Amino acid sequence: MSPAHRLFPTIAALAAIVVLAAAGCANAPPPAADAPAAIAPTALRLEGVPPVPRGVLEAARRYNGVAGHALADWHPTRREMLVLHRPPGASTAQLFRLRTPQGALEPLTDSMTGGGDPVASAQWEPREGRFIVFARGTGGDEAYQLYRLDPDTRSTTQITPAGQRHALLGWVKSRSMALVSSLPLDRTAAGGTRSEVSTTLSLIDPLNPAARQVIAELPGGGWAVAEVSPDEKEIAITQYASANESAVWLITLNSGARRRLLPAEGETQKASHFVSGWSPDGRSLYFLSDRASEFRELMRLDLASGKLTRLTGQTPWDVDGGSARSDGKSTALRVNVDGRDELRLIDPASGTALPVPRLPSGSVVGVRFHPASSELAIAVSGARGPSQIHSVDLASGSLTAWTTPAGAEGLDLQSLPEPQIVRWKSFDGRTISGVLSLPPARFTGQRPVVMLMHGGPESQARLGWQGRYNHLIQDLGVALFEPNVRGSSGYGKTFLALDDGRLREDSVRDMASAIDFIATQSQLDAQRVLVMGGSYGGYMALAASTRLADRIAGAVATVGISNFVSFLQNTESYRRDLRRAEYGDERDPAMREFLLSISPLTHAAQITKPLFVIQGKNDPRVPWTESEQIVRGLQQRNRPVWYMLADNEGHGFVRRENIDFAFAAQVLFIQQTLRP
Repeated sequence: MSPAHRLFPTIAALAAIVVLAAAGCANAPPPAADAPAAIAPTALRLEGVPPVPRGVLEAARRYNGVAGHALADWHPTRREMLVLHRPPGASTAQLFRLRTPQGALEPLTDSMTGGGDPVASAQWEPREGRFIVFARGTGGDEAYQLYRLDPDTRSTTQITPAGQRHALLGWVKSRSMALVSSLPLDRTAAGGTRSEVSTTLSLIDPLNPAARQVIAELPGGGWAVAEVSPDEKEIAITQYASANESAVWLITLNSGARRRLLPAEGETQKASHFVSGWSPDGRSLYFLSDRASEFRELMRLDLASGKLTRLTGQTPWDVDGGSARSDGKSTALRVNVDGRDELRLIDPASGTALPVPRLPSGSVVGVRFHPASSELAIAVSGARGPSQIHSVDLASGSLTAWTTPAGAEGLDLQSLPEPQIVRWKSFDGRTISGVLSLPPARFTGQRPVVMLMHGGPESQARLGWQGRYNHLIQDLGVALFEPNVRGSSGYGKTFLALDDGRLREDSVRDMASAIDFIATQSQLDAQRVLVMGGSYGGYMALAASTRLADRIAGAVATVGISNFVSFLQNTESYRRDLRRAEYGDERDPAMREFLLSISPLTHAAQITKPLFVIQGKNDPRVPWTESEQIVRGLQQRNRPVWYMLADNEGHGFVRRENIDFAFAAQVLFIQQTLRP
């Protein structure tokens, strides 16, 4: 079974917490005009952003110092791990070897040899751990290349051709051959765009990458999440069409022939299907699907008879992913229970629940069985700390801590309060929920609110580590409110589709209802609400600036869509059809007219409240021109706007020096916007 549901990744903020003796935002005086200014990183281009006082930067940056650890892989034969980690003081997350629980982290990659770019993922060679294959992009472009790494010498060799986006999907283990998907990029196309895209599926020997074996050319760009059969004759692979529709195919390794398994030929049901793993005998395929209910369940398909068995149908929540023991005796699942992932153990043959060991409090953000034992690695993220890795020996039930957050020295993380789930009714009577984090009781009076909108749009605000936002909550007395408006995942497939196409602005109406909810809370000030978000959340911030201008104090839009038509035309071609399934097809004249009518750029004249726009120049998802055009439109109208453009970032910032300065600038913007 796949160790995680990779199509819906959760982005872990490796930020920090510290208890400062700062006053509340509403009561804090503005920084002195002659306060020493911080120096911005050279890659940041600033327009309209006033000098950021050094004191604001120092107070805010300390919250980015606490760093967690993400499990990359178990060693195939030894009891040791690969972890991704950004040490305090380092710019980006890199790859480390962890030989023993709480042992020293041995660096395997560094930012010097990678041009400052983070490592995205890594896996051991699956038989003996002779080498490692890891993925890395350049400057935030997400055009991932794969590299072979010698763990002893730390020497690296690129094994994929440049000019494409590659992903390691799995292994033909008996030959240590990497199963790789490759996608062309618009920048390599004549005219800078492609009308059609295909995915190349290949086998690559990392020790001899020139001898690449092409298995198949697959139409479109949505092919991901694959598992090689135990006899190594077939590949089960997911074809993703939209958040509500995906299929499972079988591809023969020696011929490339493919046939669709799920939904079966003739089925008209629209549902999601994600490959999860094979039974050890290869007779059955496990998959996640919402075909039988509102939520994604773990199911089993008998390949000979076609019989489907529901294994977790009794659970009224989405199964987000999991991992299976190599002997097939148990399966570990992450179940998204109202925004918190919980661990469930089942017998995959019957679906019978198995005892679950007691774990540290928090959300289970990753699980993976050791390939040669019954030991289960578990990553837990909670309100009092970022991702920490533990392991459980299912034979004995013993729990072992492998990592502790770094950079927390002298900080009382245990004093941080747990966020709460709140609910309210929207304009049509539908219940909407969100995550609310309140400041400490020492902040009196009604508190200003930062309303943080998630991206996706099929993502979800979840319980867990609040990262740098704890500075706003704990030190500045600002409440953090994260609504899960319609279109969010985690609440069933019907709710997920309620913002598709022409229903888009119903989610904006949910934002308005969230402000109505704030007005009912005696400790919150509905007159001081600032909306911020990234990606689709950036669009929501821009939409609030136009549609809800009379109800908000200001907005911060990071890598946000300003014009749906230009966005669909300019986003990387391998994503274009996937986004059309969500937003609508701009090539249809009627839909094009509708998309223009709801785009924030069309209504830029209605933006009257302070706006801060942040963008990465190398963003392949939401091109930098989306931010550029909304900023230029406001400047032409002589409307004040803050603008930050990073030459070495993509879809969000990953370099700590950029993150630190950008967040400090946001703190300054919040202080100036939300003060009485």
